[in-house]
Amino acid sequence: MSDHSTPEWLYPRPDLPPVLSPEEADVTVNLWLLPKFSMLTLYCLLEPLRVANRFGRSLFAWRLFSNDGRPVTASNGVTVDVDAALGRTPIFDNLFVVASYEAEATVASSHWAALRQVAAHGGLLAALETGAFILARAGLLDDFEVALHWESAPAFAEEFPGLALSDARYRFDRQRLTGGGGAASLDLMMAFIEREHGANLVAALSRQLVHSRLDPCVQEDGEGRAGSAYRPRSVRRAEAIMEANLAQPLTIPEICQRVGQSQRQLNRLFQRYRGETAKGRYLSLRLDRARQILADSRTSVTQAGLAAGFTQPAHFSRIYRARFGESPRTTAQRGRSVS
Repeated sequence: MSDHSTPEWLYPRPDLPPVLSPEEADVTVNLWLLPKFSMLTLYCLLEPLRVANRFGRSLFAWRLFSNDGRPVTASNGVTVDVDAALGRTPIFDNLFVVASYEAEATVASSHWAALRQVAAHGGLLAALETGAFILARAGLLDDFEVALHWESAPAFAEEFPGLALSDARYRFDRQRLTGGGGAASLDLMMAFIEREHGANLVAALSRQLVHSRLDPCVQEDGEGRAGSAYRPRSVRRAEAIMEANLAQPLTIPEICQRVGQSQRQLNRLFQRYRGETAKGRYLSLRLDRARQILADSRTSVTQAGLAAGFTQPAHFSRIYRARFGESPRTTAQRGRSVS
């Protein structure tokens, strides 16, 4: 897992392959597709992984499993090819159960064994929509709080009265991740990615996917800490002010005055929810803007620096290289070569 305090995620490069094999990736996400699963849920789980790989690192691969290794048909009638049958390949680190209608109709003993194998090795078990029924019937949700689709909640509470239900769209409780499926699966996968590689990558992904993460009213774990998607109003306001003043940066005291927070308190909040100080966050936003301009246009290095508030070219080049591991000119040349 990377250092969450390091603002290391670059503007995505168009010349990198987005799809990796398990041998190439840091993390392989395993998804078990049950017949009549939701295609929307599957897309929301996979697309953040694909886009994350564009940020210059070999981050994620994924494998699709079905009950018997044959293609599986979603609830919309579209049939999806898979990599293998669940239970044929050992899985220890994570397994996402993607189910919707008739979740348990085709589950066999080998599938229960695969779920218990992940749990026994301390891996992450995730369940989307009615996938929570499968985990609960296997005894793998005891002492965990569960989120699932509102339509299924009454039946789940009736069958498993001893399990705690959450009203959240998704719930990350230690080594269990449950959610209502559908579009909320995008935020659920963002929470998974954040756990693996930190909040800075998720912030970059959200911008790339043109997606605003909603406050899920969910806690990150069972210790009462706020959910990773939550940001206090003062942090949101400060970031909005920063993004509106990239070319002519304000001082941090000026931002604090506009937000109505002391510098000490604002820094404390930024450290907690962004993993860096307010000043560090402002610098990250400015450097990201410069890189985006250089990668996407034919603007000169000097002009890109000025657009991000850097008036001294030598200083700009030095901190740009420290952040991205290359000079602004290299970024610009690569952007032009692929345009």
